[in-house]
Amino acid sequence: MNWIIHQSDKLEFLTYLDEILKPLDEYIDGYNWVISGIDGGGGIENAPIDYEQKYFILTAGEFRKVLHGHIQLYWGTIIAIPVAMEIKIDEKNLPYSEGNELIWQNGHLQCPDAEIEVDCFDSAYTIVKFTREILSEKFKSYFDEAIPLEEFD
Repeated sequence: MNWIIHQSDKLEFLTYLDEILKPLDEYIDGYNWVISGIDGGGGIENAPIDYEQKYFILTAGEFRKVLHGHIQLYWGTIIAIPVAMEIKIDEKNLPYSEGNELIWQNGHLQCPDAEIEVDCFDSAYTIVKFTREILSEKFKSYFDEAIPLEEFD
């Protein structure tokens, strides 16, 4: 239930969140979203993010503003936690993708309550991990070019 995309005809750029999460649109509102370790370009004028901050916790509505901003993240980690759960963030151990070897480990999500983790890696790869099979299946049925993370080398 862990995928990597390194090329796709469906994506303008591999790390546009709105395009990556398109097959999961119907599930967006069921989560609060943690965004951390980001670096990117464009579209933040009307989005509730600031590249200078270490992390954000966004409601689904705020996260949709990020998606509608058509923002490309060069680096960053995006984590979905069910709205019914309290989000616990260890500010000394924030989720991140740049230089983090753990993102390449199959099944390793950086927050224990996460159901989705998206790791944007140098604008060249996007790793998407799921704990729920239905979400993984929706993603893979849309991105048939996605490769199981454990098969990528």
